[in-house]
Amino acid sequence: MVYGKGRLSVLAMSDQAAAADITIAEMPAPKPLPEIERTVSEIGAKVAKARAERGWSLSQLAERAGLSTAAVHKIEKSGMTPTIASLMKVASALGKSVGFFVEEVEATRPVTVIRAGERSRLYTSKQGLELQNISGRYGPFWVAGAEAFVDPGADSGPEPMSHPGEELVLLLEGRMIFTIDGETYELEPGDSIHFRTVRPHSWANPDQSDARAIWLAIRGS
Repeated sequence: MVYGKGRLSVLAMSDQAAAADITIAEMPAPKPLPEIERTVSEIGAKVAKARAERGWSLSQLAERAGLSTAAVHKIEKSGMTPTIASLMKVASALGKSVGFFVEEVEATRPVTVIRAGERSRLYTSKQGLELQNISGRYGPFWVAGAEAFVDPGADSGPEPMSHPGEELVLLLEGRMIFTIDGETYELEPGDSIHFRTVRPHSWANPDQSDARAIWLAIRGS
């Protein structure tokens, strides 16, 4: 559900003394090599975590990113440092910016305000589902939230999902059906459902009219 600045500052060369009239004294001190190595070494874990949050297998991420399953596996296990092109493909598939994987960890912003007309549209692989972000970055915060718009007849797909964390859904309009661990729950406007996402789960809008909900995801520890 996510985010980050689209900069490659930690992987870019240190400005190459951008203009001839810039003196050495005016140039910022280069980042110590161990910090760069640490940042690069953490890319794999960030990719694996983002993939797990979506409940995707290695092959599913590889297919969406246009890479081989072996390449994604090596990236996640830090057995291969991805090229910028490969990292861009992986980031795009996961709905994140390249900066998310290479930027410094930022201090948690204590308050995030998102105006109604400034919501970003979140990436989702599900057809007939639109997610408009209502929360801070899914990184510093433990909860990610979206206003979800579900088309008539849309569902989460043929296979149940399973991944670490929890989800809390408050239905505002329409009707939705959730299946958790093989048990079906039907929601009407005003109803909510809260469940651990490690359990096999799926959802559907069975009606011929749109459904709208507030959808919160709490990531696993």
